[in-house]
Amino acid sequence: MTDAARPATAPVRPKPLAFLELLKPITWFAPMWAYGCGVISSGEALLQNWAPAIGGVLLAGPLLCGSSQAVNDWFDRKVDAINEPQRPIPSGRVPGRQGLYFAIFWSALSIAFAATLGVWVLCAGAVGLLLAWLYSAPPLRLKQSGWWGPGAVGFCYEGLPWFTGAAALAGTLPEVPVLLLALLYSIGAHGIMTLNDFKAVEGDRALGIRSLPATLGVRPAALIACAVMALPQAVVVAALAHWDRPWHAGGVALLLAAQVALMPWLLAKPKERAAPYNGSGVLFFVLGMLLSAFAVRGLPPGTY
Repeated sequence: MTDAARPATAPVRPKPLAFLELLKPITWFAPMWAYGCGVISSGEALLQNWAPAIGGVLLAGPLLCGSSQAVNDWFDRKVDAINEPQRPIPSGRVPGRQGLYFAIFWSALSIAFAATLGVWVLCAGAVGLLLAWLYSAPPLRLKQSGWWGPGAVGFCYEGLPWFTGAAALAGTLPEVPVLLLALLYSIGAHGIMTLNDFKAVEGDRALGIRSLPATLGVRPAALIACAVMALPQAVVVAALAHWDRPWHAGGVALLLAAQVALMPWLLAKPKERAAPYNGSGVLFFVLGMLLSAFAVRGLPPGTY
């Protein structure tokens, strides 16, 4: 057969569902929940502020979190070829540089939408997107550090959306108790993110990503993760008691006790049980967030 007779190779077209998979909808829950906690903790009436409440939840989840996942999938395409070869980019379902172009487009769309929700939301969204790119992209690539990487993700998943929800409804800088809760639950989320690294230990070691499980070993990393999850919640309990919220403090203490009770089971087989723990123990963590948000909702201005 001559060259002229050979059929031309058709360009590979990505499927729409592959782009949705890049956004990882399963990851949207955490920032959406944290934004909701921020909304509740603001003390503002929801019916009169339904637009920033609903719009902010959409921004925190499908847009900003989705952007961070698309960015991460592009810059993680080599490690995903080892750990998760079925992902859209290494499998070829999103071919060429289309994954990068999509991440840029979705980031721009997120910022444009954030601008419609006010200055506080726009600024917080810009900070979140900046951290998302710094987390995944060279030269900093924060995810290569087992300390800075989970810290950045924990802040973007918990603290930043909590702050944004409270600031968006209040229209000003949130009160100190709100800021403290956002900070403490961000720190606790560092432990959750460390547990998430257990699924990629082999690929991380092969590519020089210094996650805590890859550098310290799975059991020491699991011990650190448990401590980092538990200690900030203990501070939350003490803070709620200090703010004269004894019932809320007791509820968070019980939820923390449930997590601690599950930790010996996790530590017995950290690598195998990290994912199941994230599906059970983390439930008590996020319920504590909600209870804490209701606790500070009615605090008088100027409370410390």
